[in-house]
Amino acid sequence: MSAGPPRLLLVTPDLPPARGGIQALMGGLLGAIERFAVRVVALDSPGARDHDRDAGWRVLRVPTHARLGPARNLALNAAALAAAVRFRADVALHAHIVTSPAAIATTRLLGAPHMVIYHANEIVGKPRLAAFASRRAGATMAVSGYTERLLLEAGGTSERLHRISPGVTLPDTVRRAGGERPTILTIARLADAYKGHDVLLEALPAIRARVPDVRWVIVGDGPLRPSLEAHARAAGLTDAVSFLGAVGDEERDAWLDRASVFAMPSRLPGAGLAGEGFGIVFLEAAAHGLPVVAGDVGGAVDAVSAGETGLLVDPTDAAALAEAICSLLLDPGRARSLGEAGAARARSFAWPAVAARVEDVLLDLIAARPGRGGA
Repeated sequence: MSAGPPRLLLVTPDLPPARGGIQALMGGLLGAIERFAVRVVALDSPGARDHDRDAGWRVLRVPTHARLGPARNLALNAAALAAAVRFRADVALHAHIVTSPAAIATTRLLGAPHMVIYHANEIVGKPRLAAFASRRAGATMAVSGYTERLLLEAGGTSERLHRISPGVTLPDTVRRAGGERPTILTIARLADAYKGHDVLLEALPAIRARVPDVRWVIVGDGPLRPSLEAHARAAGLTDAVSFLGAVGDEERDAWLDRASVFAMPSRLPGAGLAGEGFGIVFLEAAAHGLPVVAGDVGGAVDAVSAGETGLLVDPTDAAALAEAICSLLLDPGRARSLGEAGAARARSFAWPAVAARVEDVLLDLIAARPGRGGA
């Protein structure tokens, strides 16, 4: 191992300032890792150079173009292998199975062990690659029990498999500011139908019948927005639904403080997708003291403690969803109790604690490397 702190190469196709669950996971880890000298290889994204500079990250950004499609992963793998050699990495952390070829090649070439992170959708979409990468990794990390089951069902190995949930950035204080109207909040990109916006739209008239001044605030943008807006107009719900589009972190946090209930009834989508591998947004809502209503499937079962920090319902049942949301809007005491429990639970998912667990696994990999004091 090199003098000074061990050298960690982190390889990921997804990294802030781009948004998404994997991006949030990688950004949170990078901000909290303390025991390694870190270099990052990631695909480029708009605004990345300024973001990396402001964050103080040392990142090699691999240029990409939409027309390349999956071929962009070939460039990412090549850049990762070259960076591992230049950096003389002691260990590597790969955030997605698409870079497992570089991970395996790095281990063979340098003897540096590697860990691969599993999320969910990639296992269903590429089961053979998921299993192959699992069997050849020094360690694997599943972000939830659901993800772990998917990997094992695909043929991955349970040996050296660690279940480590993503973390959350805790607000300085939990401020339940409240609002002038009972407010349901959903934060998600409008790109995946399984997030459940359609079912919540179906449930909204029943909610409105019991809570007439309710409003639903939707943060996020994407190709599904026009059809959802048309649905809201056709149902006569335009005065109760606000599509805010993509917003900055400060405005998002203000809505988390102001809302009454966070709801995102994600379902299992099928068709080569797995749905929520975990659902960091549920933790973000909980960290702000907001009670959560989620689907009782996928990674949400790990992210939400049923009956303690929120309610889990059949995500395809609009009537059950309406009942769950109304039960919180009409019982502020219960909503407050769930929100307070959620904020307390979120503290155990703070990024420093999550990063420390990941670092422990990586350090064990280095220690077990032949000739390095562990074997």
